[in-house]
Order: sequence, then structure tokens, then C-alpha cells
Amino acid sequence: MADQGGAAAAARAVCLGESMAVLLPDRPGPFEAVGAFRPSVGGAESNVAAALAALGVPTAWISRVGADGFGRRLTGDLAAAGVDVSAVAVDPHRPTGVYLKETGGSGLPHDLGPGRSRLHYYRTGSAASALSPALLDDPVAAALLDAAPLLHLTGITPALSDDCLALVRALLARRRPGRLVSFDLNWRPALWRRRDPAVLPELLDAADVLLLGADEAQDAFGAGDPQALRRRFPSPATLVVKDSGHLVTALDRDGSSVTEPALRVEVVEPTGAGDAFAAGYLAGTLRGLDQRSRLRLGHLAAAGALTAPTDHGALPDARTVAALLAADERDWAATRVRASGIDSPVLPAPVPPAPDPVPVPDPVPVR
Repeated sequence: MADQGGAAAAARAVCLGESMAVLLPDRPGPFEAVGAFRPSVGGAESNVAAALAALGVPTAWISRVGADGFGRRLTGDLAAAGVDVSAVAVDPHRPTGVYLKETGGSGLPHDLGPGRSRLHYYRTGSAASALSPALLDDPVAAALLDAAPLLHLTGITPALSDDCLALVRALLARRRPGRLVSFDLNWRPALWRRRDPAVLPELLDAADVLLLGADEAQDAFGAGDPQALRRRFPSPATLVVKDSGHLVTALDRDGSSVTEPALRVEVVEPTGAGDAFAAGYLAGTLRGLDQRSRLRLGHLAAAGALTAPTDHGALPDARTVAALLAADERDWAATRVRASGIDSPVLPAPVPPAPDPVPVPDPVPVR
């Protein structure tokens, strides 16, 4: 196991799944025009873990990495972000997965176009693909899983290998009172080309909180409408459907629903915004916020990622977050988010992102 991280009992959320080393280009354009790459880390589940930690939620990430520099960088960077990595196993035989990010905006032939990006994965045979139900016998991982009130999974993990699929099934079957399981579809068609995606609906329907991108769900299941998806997945207590970044609808099992528009954002780079939204929504859920505030916190976290050049953005200070969560519909719609800060009628002046993570305030009790 990795030796970084805090005590297992402290984690209120556990995120499980593969993360990889990332190579980021020094300029936009196709790879043949890139001069150099700089290393970073990325992955849906660890992105959520880092964002939850930044939101003040003690969080652990469980996975496997190679006994290599990329694996050490992954665990080191996540530990530095406040994530507990005590249950990350180091595989002496398999490497840490790697992906390269291609960004558009150079105007050169084969360019993706301004504001667009594409990820190129090199993960076959990675250490994380060897995750299996044997993880549940590890005392450190078991302690984290038993204690945390939230477990977050994605549809990426069951696509990695038969053992990974078996682990996800075991985790979903291992329910206990007081723990929520959230599941983000995170549809990756390339991962499913050699596997059967028919296993996915059963996994998704076993979650308590199910997060779906409307476009991803349309591609995977032939349905993107929130009501149609609610009928397709009747079991989760809450279904959250993200419609191309413009609207997000939360549909509860009792038939109630809340729809909240996204903020207007000057996008720097889109990768990681969906993971940030999930973290914001889940942080709001753990703090007992109402449904609209959960959606707004998700939008704020996503806006932070959209205005950052990496997968991880920053939230504004707690007072600004509280003001935006309490804003009426007109002021929320009039809010603009840029890399330089936030401009909103509920704020005295444009507010830059906070340099350090800040916790989200607990809701004020109704008296």
C-alpha cells in the first residue's frame, strides 16, 4: 500500500477506480505540432476525490498503481491535495496507465478547434485493471469502505477487466444502512469495444445516486430525456441528468424533480468539469443541502474546472459560495464566471477563485 494519506476513519467519502499519469501539451494543436509535454495526473474517480477534498469533505481514493514514477506521482499529488491514499496498492508487475491530452485552437491542419480537447489513452494491462474482489480482504481498504457514508463509482471501472467488473458487482451487493453509493456513467465507448456494455444497466440501477450525461446516455442506452431515463432506472433514490452542460435535472424516486441551469462560463478547457460537478453535488448531499443547492454547488464546482487549464479548478471563498447558493433565479442567471473571477449581482465586485480550498458552509437550520 502507498504510505501517504491520513487515517482511514477520517474519510467521509471513498472514490474507487483507475487514475493515470497525464501528459499535457505545451501548446494547442495536433501532436505533430507540440514541442513538449508536462506531466500531471488525472482520472474520473481521483478527480472527484480531489474536488471533494477541496470542498472540505475528507475523502479517500482506492486503486492500484505501478511501481514506477508515474504511480508515485499519482499518490503524491493526490495526497498533497488532501486525499487519503492509504489503500492504494502498488503493483510490482503492471504499469501505471497513461493518457495524453490534445487541445485545439492552433488553427493548424487536423486541429480540434478552439475550446475542444481529446484524450488518447494507453491503459491496457495497467495496474488498476487488476483490481478485483480480493480488495475487500485488505484491512485498510475494508476499513475505509466500512466507515465512509459515501462510496463513488463510475462506469469506467467495470470496462477495464472481468476482475474489475466483479469488484464493482461485489461493492454494489455489499450494502449497509447509512451509506450512499453514487455511480457516474462516464461512458467511454473505446473501453467497451471489446466488452459487453449490457452489464451496465444493472450496475447503474443498483446505485443510490445515479449521474448521467444526457448525450452519454443517448449513446449508451438510446435515451437522453430525463423522464425516460428515470423510467429506465427506477431504483436509485435520485437520478441526476446533465444536459450538455446547460441544464441539470435531479429526479427523485417519489416523482419530484428540480432543474437548474448551468452558469455562463468562459471556458478555458472542458476536461474534468463533469467530475467536478459530481463532487459538488455529492458534497451538497453529504451536507444535507436541498436539491437545488446541491445542483448549484455542482455547477459552481464545474465552473471552476472549466476555467482552469487542468482537470482541477478552484471554488471561490465560502461567503461567495453561500451568496450564490441563496441567489434568486434572476441573479443566478445573470452570474458570469471567468478565469479572472465571478461577476454576479449578489456579489459586491468580481471575485477571483480562492487560492486555497475552502469548505462549503453547512445549511442554516429552519426555525
